[in-house]
Amino acid sequence: MFEHVDPFIGTEATVLPPQTGLAATWWWPKPQVGNTHPGATYPLGMVSACAYSGAYPTGYGRYDLSTEGLPPELHAGTRASGFTHFQQSGTGAIRKYYNYVRVTPMLQPLDDLGLLYDVVEEEAEPGWYAATLDSGIRCEVTVGPKSAVHRYTFPAHRDARLVIDLSLGGLDIPYGRTVPLRAHLQALAPGVAQGEITVEGAPLAVHVECDAPASAQWRQLLWYDRRLMPGGTRLDFDRIRPTTLRPFGLMWAGRAEPGQVVELRFGFSLRGVEQARENLERECGPGPASFATRRARTAQAWREHLGRVQVDTPDPGKHTVMATALYHSLVKPCLAPDESPFWPTDTPFAFDIATMWDIYRTQLPLLTALVPERAVELATAILHIAEEEGNFPIGYRMARGADRFSRQGSALAHTFFADLCALGMPLDWDWALVHLHNDLRRTYGEEFLLHGRAHPISHTLDLAFGYFCTAVIAQQVGDRTLVAQFAPLADRWRNAFDPGTGLLRDSTFYEGGRWNYSFRLLHDMASRIELAGGDAAFVALLDRFFGYGADPVTQPGLAPDADEMLAGYALHRFEGLNNEPDMEAPWAYQYAGRPDRTAEVVHAVTQQQFGTGRGGLPGNDDSGGLSSWYVWASLGLFPVAGQNLFLVNAPAWREARVDVGGRPFMIDTRGFVEPEPGGPAQYVQRVLLDGAELDRTWLTGSELHAGGHLRVDLGPEPGPWTGAARPPSHPGRPAGSPA
Repeated sequence: MFEHVDPFIGTEATVLPPQTGLAATWWWPKPQVGNTHPGATYPLGMVSACAYSGAYPTGYGRYDLSTEGLPPELHAGTRASGFTHFQQSGTGAIRKYYNYVRVTPMLQPLDDLGLLYDVVEEEAEPGWYAATLDSGIRCEVTVGPKSAVHRYTFPAHRDARLVIDLSLGGLDIPYGRTVPLRAHLQALAPGVAQGEITVEGAPLAVHVECDAPASAQWRQLLWYDRRLMPGGTRLDFDRIRPTTLRPFGLMWAGRAEPGQVVELRFGFSLRGVEQARENLERECGPGPASFATRRARTAQAWREHLGRVQVDTPDPGKHTVMATALYHSLVKPCLAPDESPFWPTDTPFAFDIATMWDIYRTQLPLLTALVPERAVELATAILHIAEEEGNFPIGYRMARGADRFSRQGSALAHTFFADLCALGMPLDWDWALVHLHNDLRRTYGEEFLLHGRAHPISHTLDLAFGYFCTAVIAQQVGDRTLVAQFAPLADRWRNAFDPGTGLLRDSTFYEGGRWNYSFRLLHDMASRIELAGGDAAFVALLDRFFGYGADPVTQPGLAPDADEMLAGYALHRFEGLNNEPDMEAPWAYQYAGRPDRTAEVVHAVTQQQFGTGRGGLPGNDDSGGLSSWYVWASLGLFPVAGQNLFLVNAPAWREARVDVGGRPFMIDTRGFVEPEPGGPAQYVQRVLLDGAELDRTWLTGSELHAGGHLRVDLGPEPGPWTGAARPPSHPGRPAGSPA
């Protein structure tokens, strides 16, 4: 898979072939851009590094702030003022833009720091990014889990320089700059320095080493307000405000011979400069010439991770789409063990959980399948966050402060923990249960307990499901009293629905509307379908939502006006993979006995809404939430988060292999026809699991995690498998309790 990854997919506005058939009826309200970046990353690592233009939202690229339609341009082309560290991946307006410790290679005076250079040549692969600036300087970066190594190749020049700016952070959009609260920088020895900036309450420490050639008499200097400080060894700023901030940093300058190579090595830590130095030494070793070694180690780590999924296709473009989707699914969250800046114990720590609303349905189940030990590490880190800060995060960044994303959803971490518990993952489940229980009563949870529902009404579904998921863990721990208490609370999902329409009640919604949220995969789908009037009525609602028989729509363009957006929302239509709320809705058909409909919708998405090239994503990748949807759906599987279930449908590959926690799970087909954009869907006729007929449309998580062989027979029309047993429903009350 490694060789097929294209890190540039998703970095520019969506450019896909015109949608046809069912896909042409779906309306995309959110920004039509992936918001990814092509910079160097490490699998679930702490550090990334990329060219910096100040564009929204990663710092890379050429777009301005965008919340709907096509993104407006901030720059006419690819430009860069240097290379920064720590980037979001595929997110939208989360107001946490990082891009700290900018490195700028220059041939001009320091006064020109911040000028944008045209990027005339770019290359990238997992773990490595390279660009040539129009100044003629070639720039390469690679990273380790907590380190970065830069390599710059200069043309001949009498006064070349490498400038590190510790004052920079954020983006070139209104209110997008990040100002450090305090900063300290010290030159330790020739070619060695260290510093710490406290940004958004987080103390980011850096240890830096430079192998600037002594023979060329390169000088090491501190600078402040674009003025050199000859002989200075320290800079200390204890209170910085936007009005008092002046740029400051460190630089090396001297004569460059033709092809002169200078290497910079950075160790990062959230626990001080000594730990930053130790991180650098551990990951890159002492001395120069570490770039090639670090790049090779990171590439090997990516090969191991990406090799856990293999697909068989004669189409190199489809291979690229799959490999890149898997790559994007393994960039975030940032796991930084023993790096918590806010509490002293050496424990798992994580940031860039941005956000649970984006990743809990698809990406977290993928991490649990491919790298279960890292999923447990993440869960443990989340528990420590709850222990120290009082609640489970909906979104968590490298920052101190209250959760800013509580309106997105409630009790989302509970689904993650329920799946881990059902799989028997090693965790202190008594400890987890304490925090899971307490978290359910916070924020919207009090309204839910007092009034039976909470608004936005989607939180009623979240909280009812949170009680169901927590009951799963209480059952495991043996707290039967808690299980019995949670049963009627889990059943309150009913209070969110209007029996007269079969849809959610009128309410406010975080993006989307009541149609988008009405087809969640609840824990009691049989009762939910009954509430809508039965199978036929429920399928009719889904058909209306997915645009069966509807006319094609026109997508929002650049700067759509309010009337255009209101008309689009009035369609009450599936938003494709452009938005999160209805990602799981295509599989709701399977609970009503219509897996053929699921096959048609999923086929339209996988074949028409993902492509190659910089515009190959239909919307924000959202920390891999969108990409991991594609990985699952194209395999013919879909996780029902929190229920330890995987729904089965038609794969998009003739054969595939998934290493689930080191155990191979093989998927192969009979009667497979290579799918085409706009072409007909294929339908499941028969399924065998390890050679035995599977007369149901799902697997348990335990079956998947055990490894095995799934054979899927396909045909051009729906067959007998359409009548296979439906996925199970779990009424809120525990088995054996009174109704």
